[in-house]
Amino acid sequence: MKLGLQLGYWGARPPANAPDLVRAAEEAGFDAVFAAEAWGSDAFTPLAWWGSGTSRVRLGTSVVQMSARTPAACAMHALTLDHLSGGRFVLGLGVSGPQVVEGWYGQPFAKPLARTREYVDIVRKVLAREQPVSNDGPHYPLPYQGPGALGLGKPLRPITHPLRADLPIWLGAEGPKNVALAAEIADGWLAIYYAPRLAPMYDEWLDEGFGRPNARRTRENFEIAATCQVVVTDDAPAVRAHLKPMVALYIGGMGAPGMNFHAEVFTRMGYGEVVADVGRLYQAGRKDEAAQAVPDELVAEITIVGTTDEVRAEVARWEAAGVSTLLVGCWDEASIRAVADACHPVKQVLI
Repeated sequence: MKLGLQLGYWGARPPANAPDLVRAAEEAGFDAVFAAEAWGSDAFTPLAWWGSGTSRVRLGTSVVQMSARTPAACAMHALTLDHLSGGRFVLGLGVSGPQVVEGWYGQPFAKPLARTREYVDIVRKVLAREQPVSNDGPHYPLPYQGPGALGLGKPLRPITHPLRADLPIWLGAEGPKNVALAAEIADGWLAIYYAPRLAPMYDEWLDEGFGRPNARRTRENFEIAATCQVVVTDDAPAVRAHLKPMVALYIGGMGAPGMNFHAEVFTRMGYGEVVADVGRLYQAGRKDEAAQAVPDELVAEITIVGTTDEVRAEVARWEAAGVSTLLVGCWDEASIRAVADACHPVKQVLI
């Protein structure tokens, strides 16, 4: 099992200890460091700034929102960071949701699957640098010929030669169609709130994508990176209680009423009544009560919390369910070392 440090996105200000966490993760044998974005800090800049002090770990986005930048601009970010890191960059992409896409970026959210397919295709054309990049699709036409166009646009190739034409692209996906699309066109799946119990269902979605004509990968060389809070502790109930407010936020506050993809994940897990209660309380401004309405068993399904031996056994179970990387958030350097000590022996045993 590989480990990735999930730095996430910032709150009101940058985290003060991020450089120490990144350094500790590399020293502890973590495979990667990831950064995210919502509607504040971006995902690329922290990797360039804090990643400059690393030499081995992969640097990935989990995720950058497609509506935040055009495919060509995203490819420019990716090829730049790949050069600066010596070929260690992983481009994680996601569509976000209508509240952010239409409310923050001022872009239409419709047809997210078609937009994703077209976006990834353009990014790959830029990275391949085989010919000037053009696109006839309706979402990202190149050259642009719509309203306001001067008609002077021309297809271009990137001035900078990309370091890797096959730079890995992973997709953040939650629903069956998006997960199947990831298996078809991407190099990995960024899973949020993965539950090993539902691995057979995920496998069906993935197999649909792998079975499509011209699928890019097979099960054997496709990466599944699951966001999972891993905490080594003798007081699991207290830690799970500490994690509940964030779960409540994603169920009740990180999506539009009637279209919250995170809430749908928990509904598929069988927690439909919980989702309804948490959503109602959160949207009424009763956030503490919403967190209290999240049951312990739900948190236990999507996290790994316990003693070293318990964590070790759970990591093996997640790996058996198909997960190749755990993306973990750690509060301090001691937590990073504890997670590494608990997880790495599993890998040694399996070898």
